[in-house]
Amino acid sequence: MKPCGMVLGSREAGALDFWVAVEEGQYLRLDDLVYVEFQHPDPLKGQVRYYGMVDQVLKLYEGSQFDTDVFLANRQLLPVSLSYAAHVKVTRLDPEEYLPPDPGCPVYVAREHDLEMALYYDKMTGEGQSTRLPAGILKNGEVAYLNLEFLNGVKGGHVNISGISGVATKTSYATFLLYSLFESGVMKDSLNAKALVFNVKGEDLFFLDKPNKGLKAEDRDKYTALGLPAGPFRSVAFRAPPKPTPGDIVPDVESRKGGVLPFYWDLVQFCKGGLLPYLFTDRGSMTNLGFLIDQVTERLRKLAADQRGPALQVEDWQDEQSLDDAGVTFDSLSKMRLSSFGQLVRYIEFKLLGPEGGEEDEKRPKGDPRWTARQATGTLEAFVRRLRASVQNVEFLIRGDKKGNPPDPLAAQEQVSVVGINRLSAQAQMFVVGSILREVFEKKSAGRPGAVFIVLDELNKYAPREDESPIKDILLDIAERGRSLGVILIGAQQTASEVERRVVGNAAIRVVGRLDAAEAERPEYRFMPASFRDRAVILPQGTMIVQQPELPVPLPLNFPYPAWATKASEQNLEAEISTEALERDLGL
Repeated sequence: MKPCGMVLGSREAGALDFWVAVEEGQYLRLDDLVYVEFQHPDPLKGQVRYYGMVDQVLKLYEGSQFDTDVFLANRQLLPVSLSYAAHVKVTRLDPEEYLPPDPGCPVYVAREHDLEMALYYDKMTGEGQSTRLPAGILKNGEVAYLNLEFLNGVKGGHVNISGISGVATKTSYATFLLYSLFESGVMKDSLNAKALVFNVKGEDLFFLDKPNKGLKAEDRDKYTALGLPAGPFRSVAFRAPPKPTPGDIVPDVESRKGGVLPFYWDLVQFCKGGLLPYLFTDRGSMTNLGFLIDQVTERLRKLAADQRGPALQVEDWQDEQSLDDAGVTFDSLSKMRLSSFGQLVRYIEFKLLGPEGGEEDEKRPKGDPRWTARQATGTLEAFVRRLRASVQNVEFLIRGDKKGNPPDPLAAQEQVSVVGINRLSAQAQMFVVGSILREVFEKKSAGRPGAVFIVLDELNKYAPREDESPIKDILLDIAERGRSLGVILIGAQQTASEVERRVVGNAAIRVVGRLDAAEAERPEYRFMPASFRDRAVILPQGTMIVQQPELPVPLPLNFPYPAWATKASEQNLEAEISTEALERDLGL
């Protein structure tokens, strides 16, 4: 093989980086992988081979002194030589002898076996089989791999993706990773694995099961190179909240017709599950508010302990505001049935403040002392105000008229569960995400088998750096203990600097798309060399920078255009019909 250049002698060559003079007629680009081999000073130790990645490339005229000399050189009036140099960041030494390479040593472009050595692909094995998970395509056309063991919880877990909304393609890359996990055959128990995907923007993720008619031949070639079929997700369940209108419960989805089920909780499920805290996103704003929330949650849990729902029965209160409403009924023992979330809020207000509200003396509230937890009237009123404000946001999600049907991705027959929260208010989104994550985490803590991968965008809203909330506590639990339980978070956000450090820091795999220039300078991106941070500001769509623990440098890669539709207009209905006909003919 012809060398692409030699180790420079005019600049220092170190054990961790060196410069290469590129031969005439050859070229090196950013991200190219190279290797250099030289004799160890101890003849008994043989050759030392360095592998590395090009992170800088420079050209200049040698022999010129002034800026305007370039014009003379261009007219061949000044004798100059063109210098073409590349800086190489060392990724691996074999053997680990930290010696600088000798100036003049030939440098070669790494291909095939040498490429695998440079990127530690030979180390991606576990229990006698490969753990190479296809993650994209390198600039040289080779496949980029992640070590599955740093994603599935064996050696590490969680993925964090950062980038500008609409440009960085964060959600597209997250779903591509899911597709690779389920379709590459690398994960041994992929059939038992589940995925929970929150659709937070538009309705793009409601078409994961539909082929994309915009897929081109070159995109199919990329899927072939990655060893993946170029098609949609094969097993997907879609859930959406009900429309906030009286009458039949209908999923609130516009673009997809059919195949979507509504989700909601009944009052007994809400109380038994201890879901009240997920209606409060500002728990840290008052010193005693968190304690009161816990107290009321526990009282509701005891109240609903022996009830089956969907309505909640109480025997110490009558809702005067709704006595004439059709929804208010009494059983033979004169127990009142609460059939709406609004009634439950009024009942809680009665238990905390009494029938006429609190007294002027804050030290002697009129509520039930078993519920008030000895809190001052001001704290009780602040709690009630927040609870009242939540009624219009969640009353169609927490019901007493229908048996609850909340999303349960672990019990679903489908492998991927898409839960739409895009049409909900911010408070309702927090409630849905917190309630579902808590249920998943509790079931996994109880020993439910199989891994579950959770895709959640806008992490800065659910796990902010400064504020405290119950959902942030759940996400911290997942980040810190989840991998040992098989709960893996694939989180995304525009700005990692606004997300809780422990959530981002526990992600074994970091992914960066297009970044804002100011954000790229934040400490959260110091895992990338300066040249990569500069490039992150101009990355095109479909290009990501991926950092994984085994590699000392990030890996720039491209991933193929989604083979599944990302909106209604991209559905390839003809391909879907032909596939259904083929399966019918085969008796599938």
